[in-house]
Amino acid sequence: MGLSIHVEKRTDHWIGRFSAMGSPCEILLEVDGRSAAERLTRSAAQEAWRIEKKFSRYRDDNIIHRINHSRGQPIEVDAETANLLDLADQCYRLSEGLFDITSGVLRKLWQFKPGAMLPSQSEIDRLLPCIGWEKAKWQRPLLILAEGMEVDLGGLGKEYAVDRVALLLQQHLETSLIVNFGGDLYVSGLRRSGEPWRVGIDNPRNTDKEAIGELQIEKGGLTTSGDARRFIEANGIRYGHILNPRTGWPIANAPRSVTVVANTCLEAGMLSTMALLQGNEARAFLEAQEVPFWLN
Repeated sequence: MGLSIHVEKRTDHWIGRFSAMGSPCEILLEVDGRSAAERLTRSAAQEAWRIEKKFSRYRDDNIIHRINHSRGQPIEVDAETANLLDLADQCYRLSEGLFDITSGVLRKLWQFKPGAMLPSQSEIDRLLPCIGWEKAKWQRPLLILAEGMEVDLGGLGKEYAVDRVALLLQQHLETSLIVNFGGDLYVSGLRRSGEPWRVGIDNPRNTDKEAIGELQIEKGGLTTSGDARRFIEANGIRYGHILNPRTGWPIANAPRSVTVVANTCLEAGMLSTMALLQGNEARAFLEAQEVPFWLN
């Protein structure tokens, strides 16, 4: 978790940068003076670091660790955690079980990095009984997980942090801003000039080096989900990191990337992930949601 910030002046705005949740984070601000830009960037970073500390599965001092080591005992959670679990429950139902926060245990078998080996079917079969949100007992504010089960809020955390940071900063701003965490972002409104902000869409086949388009966004959230950075190739087959919780294998025939614009970053992230989980039905799913989207 990075604990430093950097502020840079551009022609007509400031960019504040820091690292959180394994991603480069930036805040685009139309404010007067470095001190204001630094103050707002630090506020943004502190909120992002707070959320990361609270919900990261990699720590042993937070609510996620308590839940994942509860061994079948009920855990009472605070309101913020309960809200995210309610959202995860909603996503599970809307996706007919494909968006499942208990499927994170599959990371024990799937390593999406160069040279990684495919897990065996027997290894996957041994883990599948530990997956299934329907097996959890969630009655706010109490959660009971069977021994061996875990929750992972990584599919919601970064987008949640974007919206939280945007809400926090807007309380101290009369101008618009962009909060961008690793390509998941929120735009709060039109610029001082009355123009929308311009946002590029990454080419998943040449990620971070080429844009395949540019959007002009007045207000709302944008996310891109896909396998541009996290995949493995074996026997001539490309396996993306979006896994089917029912089979334990990557979703077949999914688009390389899905970009969605919605009212909030969290809403856009839910829809883009759910679309990938639909595989070759991604386009039909998004058309039914009536939101702007791009498939690649």
